[in-house]
Amino acid sequence: MKNKEELLADLAKENFKRRTLSFYKYVKIENPKEMRDMLFDKLSELKCLGRIYVAHEGINAQMNVPEHNWDAFNSFLQNIPEFTGVPYKFAVEEKGSSSFIKLIIKVREKIVADGLDDSTFDPANTGEYALAEEVNEMIDRGTTVIDMRNIYEAAIGHFENAKIMNVDTFREQLQKVQDMFKDKKDEEVLLYCTGGIRCEKASAWMKHNGFKNVKHIKGGIIDYAHRVKELGLPNKFKGKNFVFDERMGERVGDEIISACQICEKEKSDEYIHCKNLSCHMLFISCKKCEKNLDGYCSRICQICDKFPKKVNQLFINRNQQKHSNQYKKNYKRTNVV
Repeated sequence: MKNKEELLADLAKENFKRRTLSFYKYVKIENPKEMRDMLFDKLSELKCLGRIYVAHEGINAQMNVPEHNWDAFNSFLQNIPEFTGVPYKFAVEEKGSSSFIKLIIKVREKIVADGLDDSTFDPANTGEYALAEEVNEMIDRGTTVIDMRNIYEAAIGHFENAKIMNVDTFREQLQKVQDMFKDKKDEEVLLYCTGGIRCEKASAWMKHNGFKNVKHIKGGIIDYAHRVKELGLPNKFKGKNFVFDERMGERVGDEIISACQICEKEKSDEYIHCKNLSCHMLFISCKKCEKNLDGYCSRICQICDKFPKKVNQLFINRNQQKHSNQYKKNYKRTNVV
């Protein structure tokens, strides 16, 4: 199996462009393992790269496709009965040689880890969709807008006046959202996430818990960004849209709303992972701090990386929670609830 450096070297030799996209569909899949194997064989043949989850409840994919293989990919996917008509969400911004470096397709219990027992409510009873035009109107009239993403995603970009929850996982968010916004049950509420998949489940869950008027942005931030550009609408999203691939973010708003988490002075919305693999902390860094620390999140990680692997791991693991809290407290934003 090739390591990351070898995979990147292979990508550097490519003489074609790739198109980044995501898609999901809640649909019954009788045999996820069989579906996974079929997808892997064909997508490997088409030289597609990405991360795809398959479960009995459907599919969730983030990937890229060589431009010259697009028609073949589209024909293949749309001719699978379970996925016929599935809409694509194309990247707002392409960066680097490739958004993914390999193809991973896994069978999962769920296509999004939500921690919910679907037998206790109706996941299909979702909230109404809101398109970009309605989203802008709702924001202008003061509708409660709830960001259904993790705190590190919202740190670099979010909608105007959005309510941002101090959570690290979608599972944790669903456990808290109905209590944190219980005073809004009789009011209009708007949810959003990256591409829409989390809000499908979240809106159904909130309706089950007594929220009477829940809407969510159709296609998430990605489709909103495309639509406001196509229609020439005001852009109510500020900053970057965090994405779970090598790009780490795509520019939607021109503003930089976050600050370097090391110096806490310079504006930055560039995420990097600490070079110490025992830490691998995801953090925002300005170029100056990235250079000064050589890609590490701290001097401690820089020093410990010179130790034998077991000593390095022991030291980092003992200080991991303290280390993590150091960066959480440094998120620069408003409206955290």
